[in-house]
Amino acid sequence: KLITRKGCERICRYAFEYAVREGRKKVTAVHKANIMKCTDGLFLDVAREIAKEYPQIEFTDSIVDAMCMRLVMHPEEYDVLVCPNLYGDIVSDLCAGLVGGLGLTPSANIGKDGAIFEPIHGSAPDIAGQHKINPRPVRARAALAELDIAVRVERAAAPERIYRPVALVHIAAALEYDRAEAVPGERVRREQSGRAGTHDD
Repeated sequence: KLITRKGCERICRYAFEYAVREGRKKVTAVHKANIMKCTDGLFLDVAREIAKEYPQIEFTDSIVDAMCMRLVMHPEEYDVLVCPNLYGDIVSDLCAGLVGGLGLTPSANIGKDGAIFEPIHGSAPDIAGQHKINPRPVRARAALAELDIAVRVERAAAPERIYRPVALVHIAAALEYDRAEAVPGERVRREQSGRAGTHDD
């Protein structure tokens, strides 16, 4: 697989900057450097180098297969995970499964000059018009987008610093709404082993 030092530095630094910005305490690099010594070995070396620049953030690393097991057994041990693309795809689906499935989670593709936000399952054209899509990830996606805009405004040293706490409030409100919907005995959606669809709202 193709991997570069520049790409590793970019994603690892973003992980630590995110941890600092959001008050997180720990960053874990996910890899398979024990087998893929050139590619994942480079990723892990870069992660360790960058970790030294953030002494206030605890840094650990984990082999990807062990990470998947630990996330299922002890998810509370982790905070921010930074992974090469393939492992990130696998681990994010696993984490989505821990909270109810792909139908409940948003995703973000964040670049230096722009970002794209969508439900983690994408547009799901194969089930369009069947009233099966849960609107929760769409709401959460909008909250993530608002937070990203707020961060970019802060970086530009603009005076509109109110956006960031407002975005966090919106995310909290969306999560609280989701918890309120999951009351036993109420309508249960398909991704939670129920039968309700969007037309049942």
